[in-house]
Amino acid sequence: MKNILDRNQNKAGEIRELMRENKVCMINLISSPGAGKTTLLERLCEKLAGRYRTGVIEGDVTTDRDARRLQRFNIPIVVINTGGGCHLDSHSISKALTHFDLKNLDILFVENVGNLICPTSFDLGESFRLAVVSTTEGDDKPAKYPMIFRQAKALVLNKTDLIPYTNFNIESFRNDLKKLNASLPLFKVSATKGDGINEFARWLEEQIINS
Repeated sequence: MKNILDRNQNKAGEIRELMRENKVCMINLISSPGAGKTTLLERLCEKLAGRYRTGVIEGDVTTDRDARRLQRFNIPIVVINTGGGCHLDSHSISKALTHFDLKNLDILFVENVGNLICPTSFDLGESFRLAVVSTTEGDDKPAKYPMIFRQAKALVLNKTDLIPYTNFNIESFRNDLKKLNASLPLFKVSATKGDGINEFARWLEEQIINS
């Protein structure tokens, strides 16, 4: 495992330098399956259209369904099917990058395989990691899967419109989060309804500008 992680880290370092040279902000989205990463990406593509040149790497075990949902934005998209693997690694990202014209990109989203555990161990050369969780998963995710909440630069809590129909306890969620990463920015959104997206998009633009 150490050898695998070392090889991955070396390639991630090369990718990070490549992103810096081309002034591309690469964001690694990590979440459980069904948390709403693709719907969030749809909203962000709408907000960024016309101002930032955007690309997407779609990671999934199989199918290109998520990628097809994003085709309407007429942006470059590359699909990585892991064929059973529970995460993306820097070598697969490096191969995918050969299909992009990096000089004509400002931001590159990587939608990782739906998993809160495995992706946290593999640096992709990203500018930063974005954690996405949903209220329908329960409020215990920070306590049960602490690593991603320690690593992330920001956290999106999605499906907040469904809180009245769940047993999600926002105070318990915040308390667990505070123990792990008290300074982590938390954005409460409903990607389907658009609630909270403007605030998060403004924060994201600041990261792009400063990357």
